[in-house]
Amino acid sequence: MKVLSAIPPLVQINTPYPSTTFLTGFLRQQGIDAEQTDFGLSLVLQLFSREGLKEIRSDLRSPKSPIAQFFLEAFPDYEKTIEPVIHFLQGKDQSIAHRIAARTLLPEGPRFAALAQEDLQWAFGQMGVQDQAKHLASLYIDDLADLIASEIDPDFSLSRYGEKLAASQPSFDPLMKRLSENTLIDRYLEKIVLEKLNTTKPDVIFITIPFPGCVLGALKIAQIARRWKKEIKIGIGGGYVNTELRTLKDARIFDFVDAITLDDGERPIECLLEFWTGKRNRSQLFRTFLRSEKISSAIEYCNDTTEHDIPQGKTGFPTIEGLDVKNYISMVEMLNPMHRFWSDLYWNKLMLAHGCYWHQCSFCDVTLDYIGRYEISPVQLTVDRMKFLAKESESSGFHFVDEAAPPAILKELSKRLIEEKLAFSWWGNIRFEKSFNSELTELMSDAGCVAVSGGLEVASDRLLVKMKKGVTVEQVARVARNFKESKIMVHAYLMYGFPTQTVQETIDSLERVRQMFEAGCLTSAFWHRFSATAHSPIGHAPEDFGISVARRAPEFAENDLEFSDPSGIDHGKLGVGLRKAVYNFMLGIGLDADVRDWFDFSVPKTQVDKNFIRQALKKG
Repeated sequence: MKVLSAIPPLVQINTPYPSTTFLTGFLRQQGIDAEQTDFGLSLVLQLFSREGLKEIRSDLRSPKSPIAQFFLEAFPDYEKTIEPVIHFLQGKDQSIAHRIAARTLLPEGPRFAALAQEDLQWAFGQMGVQDQAKHLASLYIDDLADLIASEIDPDFSLSRYGEKLAASQPSFDPLMKRLSENTLIDRYLEKIVLEKLNTTKPDVIFITIPFPGCVLGALKIAQIARRWKKEIKIGIGGGYVNTELRTLKDARIFDFVDAITLDDGERPIECLLEFWTGKRNRSQLFRTFLRSEKISSAIEYCNDTTEHDIPQGKTGFPTIEGLDVKNYISMVEMLNPMHRFWSDLYWNKLMLAHGCYWHQCSFCDVTLDYIGRYEISPVQLTVDRMKFLAKESESSGFHFVDEAAPPAILKELSKRLIEEKLAFSWWGNIRFEKSFNSELTELMSDAGCVAVSGGLEVASDRLLVKMKKGVTVEQVARVARNFKESKIMVHAYLMYGFPTQTVQETIDSLERVRQMFEAGCLTSAFWHRFSATAHSPIGHAPEDFGISVARRAPEFAENDLEFSDPSGIDHGKLGVGLRKAVYNFMLGIGLDADVRDWFDFSVPKTQVDKNFIRQALKKG
């Protein structure tokens, strides 16, 4: 039996999403003929080519709109530059960087309008020609992506496709309607999928769906595969499925796929393959949805409770074979040194442990397997996997995709990397634990750690206790300082609008963040609006957090919950000022200003002592 694992449009274009690399490696270890492909990357490379731009020009719906007019007028320049720009962003031709950086080569559409020369000078200085050119080339690509979304297919984006059709969508109707349509994007996707199917000739295709912005692309692929061969078996799984489809009731999705697996895929997929080859029956499947045999409009959940997940140490070696790793595109869209880790550089992806060792945060999906079941991988196995992937990809960079990398494991890993004289670069998400003292952060830096990201969240001790975050603002400041002094970049996740949070607390949080930037504790940060999710402690018991949730009975997806906060505070109104402030703090601007200056309406004066963070660092 031949298996093809597929990444659908659109996740990321700088590095492959890791689910297929893990699954392909595991299946091959079991002796199964398995291949993998990234249809999202293939789609982008088809669109952003000379022929692709010609197709876009001929398919414009409203050629008199401003964005379309600019594209048509500048088309000769776009046609001339598109393939050199893609090659440059793939790292294949760096000689063009000087022409791009000089701003004499590329047509500059709407995305360039807000570009300030002083921002470029701050970010890249006089010598950062390659990076400056990469930023300008990224804006050029973004202009074309905006054109496609405006004039060709409103569901299109470089990092998501049809997200609104699937994100916490209670009904399958919007997706069903969209799946009957046929845009230029759909036609390109069909061409790409058919080429791959005709080359690999799989009997089974598994499609990973990590995010809502992948659902439309995944089901389009399933449609095409079913038309290609009626007998082909199609399965889906991944992060979106695990969080949003656990209470699935609408069986129409089985018009497109044969099976849906929950949580870790290795053992459920292994059982499915045995089922499809007649080696086990339906009752012996593991965490799998199928269409009911008796009622076509019903769904059957098959879960043999005697089955168990594959231990982390026995899932084999992930592999990138079959993925065009040299063709991924590096983008620098934001002048933020940490954001480029997500969108720019190529990273091999691994996990140090399954789940989160803390798994207590009240806003997190702690009731689900991907958070709640904690199991470490043997450290030497992780090192061996790093060596294997580095050789296979010819890249020494690693992103550990753990929910929170355990300090003890990071310490042991760092020692092993140093002992084996391995010059790898790596980064990942952490909790701001006291364990990250200066000795440990120095060790991690010596072993190749270049950045960490972690949750400062509300930057309020009262609310951090309510969140069960297990840290204090002072502790976060001291730990962040340790990382920064060890030459490791630090990105802080921030949150506003948490239940019972007052405007005063939000302004005070901003002041603490300002002081942390001023003291050199943070490299960057970003504010996210709080959302209540179905599988978090808040979602399970909203009354414990002072909010009420509008309970629904969705037929399709459910994750983000509609809730009402009796405080009546318009938290959304604060978001613009919060984001503007931290962006400028990152640039070193406004660090000595009153935090009220970032808002265009009246907010209360901060009640935080102006030396709060400095004193916290002295205590440390």
